[in-house]
Formats: sequence, structure tokens, C-alpha cells
Amino acid sequence: MHINQGRKFRYFSIRKTKTRAPPNVADEKKVLSLQQLSKRVEKLALNLNTNAMLEIKNLHASVEGKEILKGVNLTIGDGEVHVLMGPNGSGKSTLSHVLVGNPKYTVTEGSIIFNGKDLLELSPEDRSHEGIFMSFQAPIEIPGVSMTNFLRAAVNAKRKYFGEEPIAAGDFLKMLKEKRKLVGLDAHFMSRGVNEGFSGGERKRNEIFQMAVLEPKFSILDETDSGLDVDALRIVAEGFNLLRTPQTSAMVITHYQRMLDYLKPDFVHVLVNGQIVKEGDASLGYAIEEKGFDWIKEELK
Repeated sequence: MHINQGRKFRYFSIRKTKTRAPPNVADEKKVLSLQQLSKRVEKLALNLNTNAMLEIKNLHASVEGKEILKGVNLTIGDGEVHVLMGPNGSGKSTLSHVLVGNPKYTVTEGSIIFNGKDLLELSPEDRSHEGIFMSFQAPIEIPGVSMTNFLRAAVNAKRKYFGEEPIAAGDFLKMLKEKRKLVGLDAHFMSRGVNEGFSGGERKRNEIFQMAVLEPKFSILDETDSGLDVDALRIVAEGFNLLRTPQTSAMVITHYQRMLDYLKPDFVHVLVNGQIVKEGDASLGYAIEEKGFDWIKEELK
């Protein structure tokens, strides 16, 4: 055998070889094990390059002893917006509450990995600090706690979690002013109790305002569009879109085409009877708006 090394690479030319003995079983096992190892390395490298922010596998969850989620599988990558649709009672809100750690819901099987961490091992407050935010379907009032104090406490709790000093009062007020402009909230709302005396549209805008202040990595919008008129929905959606970055992702629960028009999601998933049964792009959402869910249920029979 002659080895040529004139360039950066090497190549081999066979001039003349003697008759070789057949390889023994041990040699074949070595070759096989190397091939298996190579495949495992390739698979690992592929998994590392998926940039998955959230990975839900075979998730089962129940509330008050009744199973609602029956094997949900969902992967959300960095910078992606996923819309979740489905009939009432299919498990959409349950999935949201499980992700944020609502103790009312019990996970009985499956796993949730968020940015490489086991989400099910984290407390609700730690999940929030790690970057998970949920905009509630029906935000509640917290009388006696001003918006300013509420948000400053939340911001400083997150800073403490990461070993940072509390934010200076001047810097915080400047940030609030900048974020308020995104969702059209007037300054007088900051001195009022959280959602106290707010209209439905103001409460939903306040949810997006909180999202802007806390700067989460992953946001869950649970029917934020419900009860909003056209103008209020536009303001909320535009505020949300302004907060989108290649490093932030979202799961949006909605029943309406107009939300798809504003958000232009990357993926649409259909949840039926506790399982994701169909996936596609925004066109799937438009088909559901036109035909409902019955045609999907028929496909499952």
C-alpha cells in the first residue's frame, strides 16, 4: 500500500496485496460497534441542532381525578409562534396551566423540557423566572396593589433569581413608560390596582404590557382575543408582534381567524380529546374557520 500525502488530505492506492486471512468475529464486532457509535453521534448532533425551546413528550394530565391530556406531543423552536385550536373541552387551557405549574393539575405521565431543563421539577415561580409567561383568558383584579408596585416586585424577583441587584427606581419608571406605548395604556393605569376598574380590552392590553415588562422567552396567550372588539384586538396583536424576536416563542390559543391574520403563526395544531391530531400552517386555521372541527373528527374515525 502506498500513501500519498502531497495535499492536505490523504488517499490510498492498492498496488499489490498478499492473500489475507478472513476477518474473525471479533473484528466484525469491532466494526459493527463503531458503526453503531457513529450513528449515535450523528443522532445526538441532529438533536443538538434542532434549537427546540420547548419539548413536550407523551404528556398526560388530569384535574380532580379526570384525565384531560392523553398523550400530547409538541415541539416549539426558538422564534416560533404556534397556534393551538380545538373544540371546547379538548384540553387547550389545561395544557397552558400545566406548563405554568398550576397545582390544580396533576401530570401523570410524560415529560416537558424547557431550554434543557426539566420543567416539571420547577416551581411555578421558578418557571416564570426561567422565562415562561401566561396571559390569562379572564385576568382577575388585585385591589390595593398598584400596577407599578406589582410589576416592580415581579421584575426584582426575577433579577434576584439570577443574582442581580434590584432595578433602580428611575430606570424602572423609564422602562414602564417605554413599554406602555406598545399597548396604548395611559399613565394613570399605573397608580390603580391591578386590573381594578379595567374594561375587558384594558385587561387584555395589560396582560401584553406585563409580558413586555417581564420579557419572557416563551409566552402563552390563552384566548387573549376573546371579548375584544376589532380595534382592541389590533392593538393587542400589534403589541405582541413588536415583542417577537428570533429568541422568543409563543403558544397562542384562539378560535378566530382574525388572530391568525394578525399573528401570522408558523404552525397550527389541532387538539381533540386531549391529543394533538392534526398539524399544519396558517391555512389549517382558515380551513377550521370555514368548516369547523367536524371534518377533522371524521378523519379520526
